[in-house]
Amino acid sequence: MLQPYKTIYGPGQDEVVIQRSRFIGYALPVATEDEALAFIETIRKKHWDAAHNVWAYVIGIDGRLQRCSDDGEPQGTAGRPALEVIHKEGLVDVALVITRYFGGIKLGAGGLVRAYTQGAKIGLTAGRIIQRQPYASYLLETDYSMIGRFQREFEQRDYRIQNVSYADKVRFSVLVPMEERECFHELVTELTAGQDSPVAGDDTYVNFENGKML
Repeated sequence: MLQPYKTIYGPGQDEVVIQRSRFIGYALPVATEDEALAFIETIRKKHWDAAHNVWAYVIGIDGRLQRCSDDGEPQGTAGRPALEVIHKEGLVDVALVITRYFGGIKLGAGGLVRAYTQGAKIGLTAGRIIQRQPYASYLLETDYSMIGRFQREFEQRDYRIQNVSYADKVRFSVLVPMEERECFHELVTELTAGQDSPVAGDDTYVNFENGKML
């Protein structure tokens, strides 16, 4: 059964200058370690002339796979802080790279931790943090006279209509929150007096940002 989780919506990039050093935060949603490592390598090649390309990633809904690297910065001042940002946000299936161009001023251990923490945060924020909620999928076929009523009732209940097609009847799919499945069946039976029956499809995810469905 699908489980809810938090990740980012897409690639993120932002930068900040701290004590003349330039920190560029990159973030990417990833599903596998290979994807994370390929992303890290891409940023390394792009910024081959940077002082450091610090990275971290967490993969799996249970966070079972997590790695980080200081990439030459003092131990524990870069990769670990970036990884901690991912943990504090409760994110999974995400990779970070924070690129640093040294500006000539040493930041000290505490300064480095703060700088890489900020670099991680701005990268994730640019990637848009989202909640992925599991939804049940159904296929419905109904008379043209019913489609307007279905739309009104479904909109009030956070059910999402998709892939509408018109032939002898109106055919469409509906995404329903997992906890609403029984209510959905009861509603369809009530609206159609038992004439229409939803056909279950594959469960899927719906993305939410700040509580709003995307």
